[in-house]
Amino acid sequence: MEHRAVLSRRRLLQLSAGGGALLGAAALGACRGLGGAEPQLLLVRGQLPAAWSKALPEPWRARPFESPEALLQASASPQPVPTLLALGDGWAQQVPPARLRPLAVQGLLRELDPLAAAPSRLFAPEGSPVLAFPWAFGTWVLLLRNRPDLLRRRAEGWSLLLDPSLRGRLVLPSSPRVVIELALRQLGVDPAEPTALGDSRLAARLAALRRQALAFDERDGLQWLLAGDADAAVVPSQRALPLLQRDPRLEALLPASGSPLSWQLLLQLGRDGDPTVPLPLEWLRDGLTLPLLDRLLAAGCVPPLPPHRLQGALARWPQRLRPLLLPPPAVLARCTNLPPLSAAEQRRWQALWDGALAGA
Repeated sequence: MEHRAVLSRRRLLQLSAGGGALLGAAALGACRGLGGAEPQLLLVRGQLPAAWSKALPEPWRARPFESPEALLQASASPQPVPTLLALGDGWAQQVPPARLRPLAVQGLLRELDPLAAAPSRLFAPEGSPVLAFPWAFGTWVLLLRNRPDLLRRRAEGWSLLLDPSLRGRLVLPSSPRVVIELALRQLGVDPAEPTALGDSRLAARLAALRRQALAFDERDGLQWLLAGDADAAVVPSQRALPLLQRDPRLEALLPASGSPLSWQLLLQLGRDGDPTVPLPLEWLRDGLTLPLLDRLLAAGCVPPLPPHRLQGALARWPQRLRPLLLPPPAVLARCTNLPPLSAAEQRRWQALWDGALAGA
């Protein structure tokens, strides 16, 4: 995808708002209409790289929460000012679609890799409105502590989770859906076509994984690993990458069969008639370019740019970590999104998970 460098960031923002002077007038007028209240970005503390969140331009202000649950609870009530939400794709799918306003970010989306198109629609059919700006993506990786023996067997992929030496020394994700996806990959089944596998085989594999697990907690499970209570943990690459840079005890692998993808999204609350201010488009674009791009990568956040746009920044990383930031094309092609489940799919997965719990 061609990188269009002919427009400066300032000119892009001017065009999107109808001119530089109009941009300033619109922002000031909107704030006056809100009685001086500032538009806000609701985020989970530590979710956005500090260098980027601190650069949020006026009149926007960041409003941090301790957890996605707390953010969702706060956003459930009508917001008195224009509001953006920063959420992972799983949490974003819990926001009622009727409360979301389409985002005018088509120019920025054209700069991203085509894989960002589906999450920008929250996985709705092609042609649906853009409801999210996918500013970062990642995979799930197997993070190992002082286990070079397992690292040498990386060709076994996700089957390493069942190694006898990891019994009671493994932390798995708290999301049943992610664990089910990993089980499908272990069994050689395309997660996009899980009906190709009988439920009894999948249930048996889930029960085996549950018996292996010390805990199901990717959020705090890293503490088990760092304290030496666990030897391995399946965690989002965003959380693993900063640790891998500074802790020589840790190594990570992304199996050749891929993993579920995770997305970091920005969404806009609102309904027709709500007050508006221009989106901070220049701020969003800054996250896709140097020098902030380096800061995002250092925090484990990888913008979904075409590979050629990332190569210069990736070249400054150790060779062993580059495939974790941007997986090779063949591996990335095997990674899959986690779109909303139908009611029938939810019942099926829940029954399988409950059965695995009973059989563990």
